[in-house]
Amino acid sequence: MNSSKNSSQGPSKNPSQGPSTTPPAVQPAQADITREIAAHEAAARARPADGPASPHPARNYPPYRSSIHRHPRRPLVAVDALADPEAVELTSPAFGVTDITDLDADLTRQHLGEPLGERITVSGRILDRTGRPVRGQLVEIWQANAAGRYAHQGDRHPAPLDPNFTGAGRALTDDDGRYAFTTVKPGAYPWRNHDNAWRPAHIHFSLFGSAFTQRLITQMYFPGDPLLPYDPVLASVTDPAARARLVAAYDHELSRPEWSLGYRWDIVLDGPSATWTEEGR
Repeated sequence: MNSSKNSSQGPSKNPSQGPSTTPPAVQPAQADITREIAAHEAAARARPADGPASPHPARNYPPYRSSIHRHPRRPLVAVDALADPEAVELTSPAFGVTDITDLDADLTRQHLGEPLGERITVSGRILDRTGRPVRGQLVEIWQANAAGRYAHQGDRHPAPLDPNFTGAGRALTDDDGRYAFTTVKPGAYPWRNHDNAWRPAHIHFSLFGSAFTQRLITQMYFPGDPLLPYDPVLASVTDPAARARLVAAYDHELSRPEWSLGYRWDIVLDGPSATWTEEGR
């Protein structure tokens, strides 16, 4: 895992959904964004076979408009733990005030009532490049509710909030490197990247290694979603094979009778089959 830290977490929801008193800027149409995406993919394919290849997309990917303005323009600052052992703690995440329980991994049981939406089980394994399981890793998820709204005060998308769904969970991988969450399938939501822009349904994943500075963040998508070809966040992963690895697979063996549909999504930390992550450099 990468130990460099950066205040920008990459592709995440822009919470600015509310009305504005200033005249809106002219936004490109979806067709314009689609042409830009196609041009960048063509450029990636035209790269010489022996040329340098980055395992991660550009942080200033033009079709993803806000990345142009907020991507880092200076080298990441490395924390010298030997010079100042406590410096690393200044930006450390908070894991919570209690140990992880079963309720943390079941987002449908965290409130008095049941949340609205299609109940799903998401499970998979965390593996290294050789296929060995990565044990005891903290996996966190967060997501929108079934209507496509986050339980966050900055989300002003006029979709209903669900009082029985917060949209955040955590779990530890077992000895086989496996994690499992029960939740509801998130809804798509609009964002202001371009005219009539919609993000496909997705779940954010965060993985912690053996130290606070070892954190990887990524997103999982759902198979068959018609919005996938229109999403510049997903399209910023210009390698089709790497992009496909961000889409979960429906797994009937993971479905629970009269309870939930199952999706399988394995995460590979490094190597040629690594899962794309937002913090990878």
